[in-house]
Parts: sequence; structure tokens; C-alpha cells
Amino acid sequence: MSESLILLAGTAFAVGFIHTLVGPDHYLPFIVMSKARNWSKIRTIWITFICGVGHVLGSVVIGAIGVATGIAVTRIQFIEGYRGNVAAWLFIAFGFVYFSWGLRKAFKNKPHKHFHFHEDGSIHTHTHTHESDHSHLPKKNITPWILFTIFVFGPCEPLIPILMYPAAQKSITGLVTVTSVFAIVTIGIMLTIVMSFHYGITRLPLKKMERYSHAIAGLVILISGLAIEFLGL
Repeated sequence: MSESLILLAGTAFAVGFIHTLVGPDHYLPFIVMSKARNWSKIRTIWITFICGVGHVLGSVVIGAIGVATGIAVTRIQFIEGYRGNVAAWLFIAFGFVYFSWGLRKAFKNKPHKHFHFHEDGSIHTHTHTHESDHSHLPKKNITPWILFTIFVFGPCEPLIPILMYPAAQKSITGLVTVTSVFAIVTIGIMLTIVMSFHYGITRLPLKKMERYSHAIAGLVILISGLAIEFLGL
């Protein structure tokens, strides 16, 4: 491996690490949705991984088209910026809808008491919620596919300039190396953060907040989208 390729791989590693770490949209949606939807550890890992692949692959495809057709870096970055705006507004829309649905669900699922009278004259009560006792939620839902679609639209802007050097040198090895390092680091950091929080949240005493879990998840995703669009995170 040449010195320039080692430098490029190191740059891809550093950029992928920072890009993922400072972008809460890379992990917050999976953390809150896994809690709200009661995803298993395997399901959480799988959904995060697939969305991460879609996230990186979307930019790789755009970059490859740009290289093949000779589109300038600035124009590719403009396209990536446009895709970023689309992704941000998709996050905002999805977060708002899910937050609204979660609030409605929480109020409908308010705990209530039932009184039971027995023949011996004794009375006892118990408190329950309709969903916990006989949930009508479908086991399969489209939430993972919505997240996947949003992440495909979400660009990896820092990857494009790094890809341009090996592309200009017509180095397939360089393109594959840079893309692989960036993808492994990005997806690896996503999985590490998501699973760390997933492990921690399941051990917190949040029973009283459970009926608001969907609303909280929607609010976090909404705030993430707003942060992307207006703070450039």
C-alpha cells in the first residue's frame, strides 16, 4: 500500500469517525425507536446496520455517477446538500407524525381501575392499560423501512472529496479502500453508540414513562431533524 493511500485511508477513518459522532441523527432515532417499539438486540443491530449501509451507499452511488460523467466536485456536493435537506425534512415530518401519534396513544392508554365484587362481599381493584393487557398493534410495521428510506436520502458529504483523489488517479484499489474504511467506521460507530444506549436504557426504571415512549421517540427524531436542517449537525 502506497504512502498516499495510507494517508487517504487514515483521513477516511478520521472523517467517518467525527462525521458519525457529531451527527446525532446517526444514532438517536435507533436508540429511541428500539425502546419505543421494544426491538430486540438482534433487531436493533440489524436495522441500524442496514440503515448505515444505505446511508453510505447512497453517497457512493452519487459519487460514482459523478466520477463516471465528469461532474465537478462542487456540483456533486451541491447535490449532496440538496439530499441532506430532503433527509432533514423527512426526519422532521416523520418525527412530528410519530410524536402526535404517540401523544394520542398515551392519552388513550391512560391507566384506569377496575372494581371486582365477590359473593363473599369482598371487593378488590386492579389497575391496567388496554394495550399492555390486549395489544392490537401489528407485529410487523413499516417504521424500519421509513428509517431506511430517510437514511438513503441522508448524504455523507465528507466522503465525496476523499473519493475524488483516487478517482482522479483512476485507482480502483484507492476507491475501494477509502469507501470500505469510511463505511466500516461509520457503521461501526453507529452500532457501538446505539447498542451502548440500548443496553443502558433497558436497565433504567422507566416504567412510569413507558406509555409516553412513542411520543418521546417522535419528539427526539423531530428535534434531530430540526438540528440537521437549522444547525447543520
